[in-house]
Amino acid sequence: MNWKIAFVLAACAAALVAQTPPVTILNLDTADVVFYTIDTFDPSKYGTVPGPVTRPAGSHSRFQWLVGIGDIVAVNDKPAKGMWKVLSLASGHTNVYTPGRAIADVAGNCLQHNAFSIMKPDGTAVGTIFALGLGGVTLLPGAPTTATVHDLAVIGGTGAFLGARGYAGVVKSAGIRSSTALEDPANRRINGGGTRRLVVHLIPMTWPEVMALPTGPAIFHGDDFSPVTSEKPARAGELLMMSVSGLGPVKPNLDPGKPFPAWQTGKEHQVNSPVEVTVNGKAAAVTSAIGWPGMNNVYRVDFRVPEGTVAGTAALGLSVAWINGPEVKIPVR
Repeated sequence: MNWKIAFVLAACAAALVAQTPPVTILNLDTADVVFYTIDTFDPSKYGTVPGPVTRPAGSHSRFQWLVGIGDIVAVNDKPAKGMWKVLSLASGHTNVYTPGRAIADVAGNCLQHNAFSIMKPDGTAVGTIFALGLGGVTLLPGAPTTATVHDLAVIGGTGAFLGARGYAGVVKSAGIRSSTALEDPANRRINGGGTRRLVVHLIPMTWPEVMALPTGPAIFHGDDFSPVTSEKPARAGELLMMSVSGLGPVKPNLDPGKPFPAWQTGKEHQVNSPVEVTVNGKAAAVTSAIGWPGMNNVYRVDFRVPEGTVAGTAALGLSVAWINGPEVKIPVR
């Protein structure tokens, strides 16, 4: 590795300025979703019935707690793992006088606490998003157009979503099973449940961004580490290297604010979250994404320009943990 570039990047890092956070929409698909109503006051009976248990129709009482759980199986239609869990207080409210339901100007059914714990397909934890709000209410202005119900505020996150804010709602649900606290939740996947797609408009605290050189984006030819410029453009199929910020946590873990340690072959700090690069909208193979030794919040991403990329000015996209950064332009011959 040629670390002479690091001196240029250090100057570039100081020149980075705050920008408007990019628009990030996460579509979370869940499976085997079951809601367990806490309908007994005897904790010794919780989870004692193998199931499945069907909650009797009409047995749902006011001011009753429910716990819902489902498996996250995809993010933005790409395979993922994880868990969606919700704690809901069913305190129904309506603007039409209805005995047994709270009278209010806003119609809905519950107060919710949501946690979306997202993992890569291999089980690597990416981060958790937390959302709080009202269930069953009419959407408020500014919600994603695909949302159909719920008014949930993203109040924070961990991992790749540290400090995030935003909105969360439900797009669609099918076949969700309503059980009771008597059913053993260990058998949830065996007994089966329904599906739910949720949408999150995420406003991240940080996002990926290609750093800038005086000559353009900090993107370099992989063979000699020279900058990609109009005089020396990239080529289809070529391996390129770029310097970026905002890729978040690494493995092994590094304390916040600490620079990446000096280079040791085989001991690089790998970016923990999924990193994706596109060229003119076509996926580029990412061969490496690591912390840049000796620097703070500066990363190296190696990728290969897709074969068949046409000559001219190409749009390069970068994302981490499904959070998009601003596009940059690179010359291709």
